[in-house]
Amino acid sequence: MIIAVQDKSILPVVLEIIHKSFGTVAENFNLTKENCPGHTAFMTLNKLQNSFKSGNRMFLYYSGSIPVGFFSLKQIDCETWELDHLSVLPKYRHRGIGRELLKFAEKTVKQQNGKTLKIGIIEKNEQLKQWYLQNGFVSTGTSHFEHLPFTVGFMKKDV
Repeated sequence: MIIAVQDKSILPVVLEIIHKSFGTVAENFNLTKENCPGHTAFMTLNKLQNSFKSGNRMFLYYSGSIPVGFFSLKQIDCETWELDHLSVLPKYRHRGIGRELLKFAEKTVKQQNGKTLKIGIIEKNEQLKQWYLQNGFVSTGTSHFEHLPFTVGFMKKDV
């Protein structure tokens, strides 16, 4: 079951899901608070609260009564939305939860008359890149940012 986050009191639970989910990414790519403090694995509660306050839409996935997945949507312009922090706790991966979250995000964007969903990923994360390609996304380019120890790959999907 996917439920919109309506109350900031649940944000510490959301942050725990994000940390545990993106922690595996940080480990796989040797990212630390020292070499990549802005990576999602090290997100602060304050940053998440600011995202909530700014109106980004947030959603939790529950397996029974346990929150195990999350994503947020940020409106870029009237037709374009950015998908952020799509995460599933490692113990619950490979059960189709990520795909359910992605489909729900696409449906939500469509309901808001959006036309395009965009994401940014670690370009060398081939497993994740292939997953998004299999789910209808296309690569749109890459960029290297001085403050990041990896190249960012950009992808999009028309919804």
